[in-house]
Amino acid sequence: MTAELDDKGYGRRRLLRGIARGTALLAVGRQALAAAPARVTVMTAYPEEVMARVEAAFERAHPQYRLHLLWRMPHDALPYLRQPGQGGVDVYWSASPRTFDQLKAAGAFQPLGITTAGLPDRIGGSLLADPDGYYRATEMAGFGFVANPDALAALGVAPPDDWPALADPRLAGRIALPNPARVGFAPVLVDIVLQAYGWERGWALWSEIAGLSNWVGRGGTSVSDEVVSGRAAVGVSIDFFVASAMANGAPLRFIYPAHGGINPAHVAITASSANPEGARAFAAFVLSGQGQRILTHPDIRKLPVRPEAYAGLPADYHRPFEAAARGAYDYDNSAGRDLLALVASLFEQQFVIGHETRAALWRRLHAAEGAGRELGVVRRQLCAPALSEAEAASPALLARFRERLEGADEAPRQVEIGWQFAAARAQGAAARLLDEAGA
Repeated sequence: MTAELDDKGYGRRRLLRGIARGTALLAVGRQALAAAPARVTVMTAYPEEVMARVEAAFERAHPQYRLHLLWRMPHDALPYLRQPGQGGVDVYWSASPRTFDQLKAAGAFQPLGITTAGLPDRIGGSLLADPDGYYRATEMAGFGFVANPDALAALGVAPPDDWPALADPRLAGRIALPNPARVGFAPVLVDIVLQAYGWERGWALWSEIAGLSNWVGRGGTSVSDEVVSGRAAVGVSIDFFVASAMANGAPLRFIYPAHGGINPAHVAITASSANPEGARAFAAFVLSGQGQRILTHPDIRKLPVRPEAYAGLPADYHRPFEAAARGAYDYDNSAGRDLLALVASLFEQQFVIGHETRAALWRRLHAAEGAGRELGVVRRQLCAPALSEAEAASPALLARFRERLEGADEAPRQVEIGWQFAAARAQGAAARLLDEAGA
C-alpha cells in the first residue's frame, strides 16, 4: 500500500514538474514570438545597391521589422498589385508616376497617413505629392546630358547647356539617345522639349537631334557606356544612371539643361497590407532626414525631396530646389502624363523606324546649309510632325495609349503604322527636293 502511494506520489510530482516545464516553455515561446521581427514586404524596381543600404539602415532604426523585397519593373508591378490580396505586398516604392496613378485609380492604395512636415508638395511645375494623400515622392531623378569632355573638345563642340545645342551638325553620329518607346525613363525626355518649345518647334528640334543620333534600346549598352567608350561624345539620360559610372572614375560630366525635368519616385501603402504599421514606418523612414541622406551616398546619388538634406553636400551636387527657383523645372509632369505613351510612340514611328534614311537626309541638308544654301523647304519636310497638336489632344486617341506603360512591348497599332507612312512620305519629299537642288 505504501509502495503504491509512493509510486502515485512520484507520478503526481513528475506530472506537475512536466506541466511547470511546459508552462515555462510556452511562456518563452510566446516571448520569442512577440520579439520576432514583423515582416514588411516592399515591392520595388530599385537596384540592389540602393536597397541594401536602405534595408540595413531601416532595420537598425526599426529592429521590430524585417524587410522582404520583391523586385518588379512597373509594367509587371501593375498586374501584380491589381490581383486579389495584392500578392502580400505592403509597400510599393518605385519611379513610375503613371503606374502610381493607375494603381490609385484601381483602389490599390490606402492613405499614406504619415507626418509630412518639411516636405514640399511640388518643385517648379511638377507635383511631388498626390493631392489626395495616397502617395508621395521620396526622391527625384533629373534628366540631362552625359558628356565626354575630351570627345566634345576633339569635335570643337562646347558642352551643351540646353536642347538646341544638341542640334549641332558636328555631333553627327556622336549622340547616344534612348528610344523612348523602349526605355522606361525616356518618354518624359520627349515631352520636356515639347512643353518647353511648343509642339511644332519641339518636334522640329527632336527631328534634327534624332538625325544626328544613334539609338540605345532596352537590354543593350547604356547611354553612359556609349559615352565612356567614346563611341558617343554626348548622350541624353537620367542622372542616377550616370552617377555610379562617375563615382567609379569614368571621365564623364552630367549637365542639367536650362529646360529640365524630374522623374519622381513615389512610395505608397497597399490597400491589402497585412502590416500597415510597418508599412508606414518604412514610408516615414525613407522620407526622414536619415533616409533622405542615404539617397545622397556617392554610389546612389539621388536627389532628395527634403530640402534640408542638401546641407553639407559637395558644391557640385545638383540642388534642384535652387534650380527650380531659376525656372529650370517649369515642366509640368501632371499635364504631360497622359501624353507620354503617345509621344513616345510617335517619336519611334517618325525617327527610329527608317532612321538611316532620315539621318542621311539631315547630313545632306546640313552640308548644303554649311555651303550657304537656303533650303527651308527641305527643313520643313523633315521637321513637320506626323500628328498635329490638336489631333494628339483627342480624348479617343489618348484613351488608346493611356494604359501603355513606359518600356512595354506592344505591336504597333494601325494609327501608329499610319504615322510611319506619313514620316516616310515626308522623307521621300525631302529627298526629291534635295535632288532637285543638287544637294
